[in-house]
Amino acid sequence: MKGKPTSFDIAYRAGVSQATVSRALRGSPLVSAETRRKVQAIAKELNYKVDKNASSLRRQHAETLALLLFEDPTSDGSLINPFFLAMLGSITRACAQAGYDLLISFQQLSEDWHADYQDSHKADGLILLGYGDYRVAQGKLERLVEQGTHFVRWGAVVEGQPGLSIGCDNVQGGRIAAEHLLAQGRRRIGFIGSIDPSRPEFRDRYLGLCQALERAGLAVDPALQVDADDSSEPIGQQAMEALLGRGIAFDAVFAASDLLAIGAMRALSDRVIAVPDKVAVVGFDDIPMARFASPPLTTVAQDAKRAGEMLVEVLLKQLRREEVASVMLPARLVVRRSCGAG
Repeated sequence: MKGKPTSFDIAYRAGVSQATVSRALRGSPLVSAETRRKVQAIAKELNYKVDKNASSLRRQHAETLALLLFEDPTSDGSLINPFFLAMLGSITRACAQAGYDLLISFQQLSEDWHADYQDSHKADGLILLGYGDYRVAQGKLERLVEQGTHFVRWGAVVEGQPGLSIGCDNVQGGRIAAEHLLAQGRRRIGFIGSIDPSRPEFRDRYLGLCQALERAGLAVDPALQVDADDSSEPIGQQAMEALLGRGIAFDAVFAASDLLAIGAMRALSDRVIAVPDKVAVVGFDDIPMARFASPPLTTVAQDAKRAGEMLVEVLLKQLRREEVASVMLPARLVVRRSCGAG
């Protein structure tokens, strides 16, 4: 080897990336003990000397983003909303393209996740997915702001919120779902989903439904709304059974998520109520399961690919101290047979 050895030389010999070499030489917990020993042995063999000035500058940044996934009740026990799985690939690719590693961690909202990652230098910034009840998480989000932690989350864009959000235009999404049902001749449209302030995304989807009904000159009937705090098939099935139990007429249901909608269709099937002949059903998210439901589910699609890219883009702008703001992405309708068309 000619000239002074570099970290790239060590990376080549060790069969790892240069970023891994840098982390191994500074004892980062993100590198396994075996890899650290291998890198350190090669560095000693090559008589590699760390440039202290450059190393000090690099230590200000871990060159890693942390993605925190929070528990979300699911029927398969995974506790991960399928929509977030669709977003994960996009986030991973966006990080790789920007030269950042991605640390993925599964969290419970009861844990002190707000005081861990950036302060311990595990990551330069946080991406939060599935934080659940907004009021429960709000205090921890406010503490992240107070600590100066760089973070961005997927969720509703709420006035006065702590930090930044990338989210879907849920009002617009609810409106286009209702407009489609109205165009199919449906007039009594139920809604499955909480409209409590703690679930601003669900509440905004209901608001979009109400707007479409009012524009069509139809009254909003509160009795057609059934609370569903969790987004899961069993909860959707229970909510539909509760709506049927009220004994009021309806010819369509808009569910605040695909999982709720699929559960609702199961309840209708159990009662031998044909979808869409008797009741049309629309969901929200366009998870892969929606196209394989019986019948295939009409749904409001959120752009998971663009959402993942935007989460990384906005977080990196924060790290570069560039001007940033919350972003709402438009929704689009995907029509399938659960509405009698598609």
